[in-house]
Amino acid sequence: MPPPAPLPVLLRPSYAGGPGTALAVRALEAAELGDAAVEAVLRWAVEVGPTVPLPGEGRTLARWELLATVGAQSLTVARVLEPHLDAAAILAEAGEHPQDGSTWGVWAAEGPPPRLEAREVDGSWVLRGRKHWCSLAGEVSDALVTAWVGQDERRLFRVRLDAPGVTVEPSHWVPAGLRRVVTTSVLVEDAEAAPVGEAGWYLERDGFWWGGIGVAAVWYGGAVGLARTLLAHTRTRTPDQVALVHLGEVDADLTAARAALALAAEAVDGDRCTGRDALLLGARTRHVVASAVERVAQRVARAVGPGPLSSDPAHVARVADLGLYVRQHHAERDAAGLGSLVLDEGGPSW
Repeated sequence: MPPPAPLPVLLRPSYAGGPGTALAVRALEAAELGDAAVEAVLRWAVEVGPTVPLPGEGRTLARWELLATVGAQSLTVARVLEPHLDAAAILAEAGEHPQDGSTWGVWAAEGPPPRLEAREVDGSWVLRGRKHWCSLAGEVSDALVTAWVGQDERRLFRVRLDAPGVTVEPSHWVPAGLRRVVTTSVLVEDAEAAPVGEAGWYLERDGFWWGGIGVAAVWYGGAVGLARTLLAHTRTRTPDQVALVHLGEVDADLTAARAALALAAEAVDGDRCTGRDALLLGARTRHVVASAVERVAQRVARAVGPGPLSSDPAHVARVADLGLYVRQHHAERDAAGLGSLVLDEGGPSW
């Protein structure tokens, strides 16, 4: 069975463009980079970055369509591109910008001690401790990292990975998916860093949730890639009722996820996604998309059977990559968080 064509992923009902449109070109480029070295993907991310709209500036839908389009072709490429774009958006919110040619990661997860702490020394900031879950630490030139500036408060800093005192530790990354997006820890011993925003700003800003919805757009793109395989598989034979049920359910789930992303983009650009509303919309949209993605993955697995999983390398990679990627959503725990938000708001909007 030939691989599905590298088509754009649209969050609007129809696509009127042709193969020369910008999104179609990006789809083709992402497909061609699917087996490329991470270094090549990062160079492409540097090239693409300045052309991508920032969230909240009127073209958020186009930004998320790009992320979904790349995700449908290669979740590895999308996993490299998304944090690079996110870092640029974060810096823009803070009135800063990346250096020309720099490549970026964004690392805010917490792990076992010693935690990463920041202190001010003679007017400069230095970091000390260990940062866990640093994706592509051995590949990117720069990173935005959260560090503790007190017992209960964190602040964002920009760090050069080649700075004295920064050591990328050996990786124990042995995943089934996203194998080339190597994640490891970074040991920091009195390395200089530059603060970005005030203490608490990174997690409190509206853009934190806008960026989180952007990740969900990548998940959606990965599910579209699986659905395209299902559609191609179904067309190779006369489908029975069970095959049509799977195809119909997949279409319904993708439609729901697409609608959630489109509505979120309208809210972000319409200045209706700030403060508490940003938190609620972000949690709600991510949960809708993640749930749909997991159902699509299950449906496709049942519908196509073992064939593609044993003979189609692109499908095997997409299944494994998406399974790991969507685990950035914490399933029932995030659903419980959403439920708490609904109660705190005094009742649901429905």
